[in-house]
Amino acid sequence: MQFASLGSGSAGNSFLAKQNKSLLMVDCGFAIQDIVFRLNRLNEVPENISGILLTHEHEDHVKGAFKLANKFKIPIWLSYGTYKMCEKHINKSYEIDLKIIDSHNTFEIEDFIILPFPVPHDAREPTQFILSDGKYKLGILTDTGSSTPHIEKVLQELDALIIEFNHDLNLLELSDYVDSLKKRIRGKLGHLDNQTAAEILGKLQFKKLKHLVAAHLSEKNNSEQLVKGIIVGKIGCESDWIKIATQVDGTPWQVI
Repeated sequence: MQFASLGSGSAGNSFLAKQNKSLLMVDCGFAIQDIVFRLNRLNEVPENISGILLTHEHEDHVKGAFKLANKFKIPIWLSYGTYKMCEKHINKSYEIDLKIIDSHNTFEIEDFIILPFPVPHDAREPTQFILSDGKYKLGILTDTGSSTPHIEKVLQELDALIIEFNHDLNLLELSDYVDSLKKRIRGKLGHLDNQTAAEILGKLQFKKLKHLVAAHLSEKNNSEQLVKGIIVGKIGCESDWIKIATQVDGTPWQVI
């Protein structure tokens, strides 16, 4: 099982997971031409994609999803709330196989078993995912304002984890963002700050974890150095072991 990031941040997000000939895309927050370019960097093409999973309706996660799905006949899995909020993106001429999921029930796509789980975020029905090939498990947790006991339960015993480290609270407070935006970002339905994300890590079992990727870093209110420093301080790993999913380059393929 392999996974990669096509890019992660406020300008667009998309992750890939691959097992045998099955290739899943989680979110598609880039324009279609950009998605094709980013796929090409990882030696992939849209025709190889088995399905797209959408976490929620925000533009940096769905920007190119429906155009890509229509053009290349890729099915999309999403919650009903996300579907309702995305209807404006779905042209009446599109022919897309839309599959509505229950955010508590496991489902399968080819070689993957997917466990969705709800998260606190300012969206209609936001959902994150655990992807498994039956042997290894990859967890994805971004766009989450706060933790819950359920989140901490489903993230146990992973082989790889992508987790949001969006902002440093001090940098956010000192930023030129308007107060309403600051309040939204740091709120319980906003984004994970470094300290909260690190606290989540501190509650997880790391016996099997081979890969840890920090994602959705704010370009203005965070830094890779801050993120790596707080992770090292919390779980005692080597700084070089931590990977950062950047906005421009994402990550290379990681093999579990």
